[in-house]
Amino acid sequence: MWSLLLFVIIGLLGSNNSVNALNCTVLPKGNPKFPKNFKFGVASSAFQIEGGWNADGKGPSIWDEYMHNNPDAIIDGSNADDSVESYRLFDLDLKALKDLGVDHYRFSIAWPRIFPNGSVHLRNQKGIDYYNDVIDKLLANGIEPIVTMFHWEMPVDIQKFGGFANSLIVEQFLDYAEELFNLFGDRVKTWLTINEPNQLCKSGYSMALGPPLIRAKGVGEYICFTNVLKAHGATYRMYREKFYEKQRGRLSLPCNVNYMYSKTNSTDEVARAMDYEFGILAHPIFSKSGDFPPIVLKDIEKNSLAEGRKKSRLPSLGKYWTSVIKGSFDFLALNYYTAWPIESSTEPIGDNPSYERDSNFVVGTFTHCPQAKSNWLQFVPQGLEALLKYIRDTYDNVEVKILENGWSDAGGNDDYMRIEYHRNHLQAVVNAINDGCNVTSYAPWSLMDSFEYLKGYTEKFGFYAVNMTSPNKERTPKKSAYYYKKVIETKSLHHKV
Repeated sequence: MWSLLLFVIIGLLGSNNSVNALNCTVLPKGNPKFPKNFKFGVASSAFQIEGGWNADGKGPSIWDEYMHNNPDAIIDGSNADDSVESYRLFDLDLKALKDLGVDHYRFSIAWPRIFPNGSVHLRNQKGIDYYNDVIDKLLANGIEPIVTMFHWEMPVDIQKFGGFANSLIVEQFLDYAEELFNLFGDRVKTWLTINEPNQLCKSGYSMALGPPLIRAKGVGEYICFTNVLKAHGATYRMYREKFYEKQRGRLSLPCNVNYMYSKTNSTDEVARAMDYEFGILAHPIFSKSGDFPPIVLKDIEKNSLAEGRKKSRLPSLGKYWTSVIKGSFDFLALNYYTAWPIESSTEPIGDNPSYERDSNFVVGTFTHCPQAKSNWLQFVPQGLEALLKYIRDTYDNVEVKILENGWSDAGGNDDYMRIEYHRNHLQAVVNAINDGCNVTSYAPWSLMDSFEYLKGYTEKFGFYAVNMTSPNKERTPKKSAYYYKKVIETKSLHHKV
């Protein structure tokens, strides 16, 4: 018995880079409780929950336009026009947040709800009033608002100029952000600029998997990455110069990261894969040298010249922008859901050009880890622990706030697999803290079931189910809500539900 247990423990404590080190569960290490000052919350986004897509003067976003022009693109034929109606029914959300006992609530502001055509010269006061009401009610109930400025709801009129494919977006976003600070910064002290650039740029500007439907592999995502980083860096510098002295807020760029495990147990392979998966956005901000990772710049320049181009498809950020972007953070905002096994390819892969060919690693799946309803999501909590240690060792143990992490299923209130997912991922966080990682908060995805873009309402992530056939859209706690409430109350994990 003891020899078997020792074998399992040795396997779990083996190389963080090895696929063979995984058995899809996490054992406790050290003190099983969270620190007293650790904060718990929950997350959402405007497009997915608000509904009221054209209510009270709101302008259209590119996702509104896409859904209406391509109704067959959503797997269940649904749309987000009404969604779970948080615009009309926020008090129901507030009750759920209070029942959970969260310390903070991450939500996003819909750019076209307050500036219908994207320009700050045309305001929609009813939209501004809505967000003021949300912020004031959260604070009145002891819940800190964590506000995402941009969660993919690009105003249609801004996208006409190219969105993140045009460097003009830097000035457009800066104007928008400045108005947010003016409107809400007296009360909002934690800001997130542009959600998940990795997903935004690859899906929208490279692979045409969603709006703005640009297919430009190996080019579009790099232009988008560059403009996101410039918009974020400029926003941070503007805030520090104009607002910080009075408002004392904190900012970050929220990145989604899948941890990469090497099939051959190669640390070099993991380091290179993580430079492409995470470093391409994190290195310019969090490293001491700034700019894109050297190996990424070298690879893409070499490939670009071999294609007959005169310069790289991903040029250096240059001295000025490197100085603006480097250090443009107060913490690292992390979205983690899963991990992937990878191996380097001996032959060129993917389209020419493409991110896949530049990075040159083949992504697989774990045959032994549970699969969520989402085809990209597997149960790999060790990946979170490994990722937090990677951040500790690579980026000078920067403070990390985990602001998305979740499990999808087909629905139902007896969601024991979601409980196990969060129990194991929270154990991974505790283990990382006990190993010296500077992790201070956790806000899983999501408060309630909501519209999941191309998957419609077929994939559920929420702690609360929503009665979509009722005019009042009642929110009902699932088993996982009761579990998470206990975790928050006790700052410990091992509860039965």
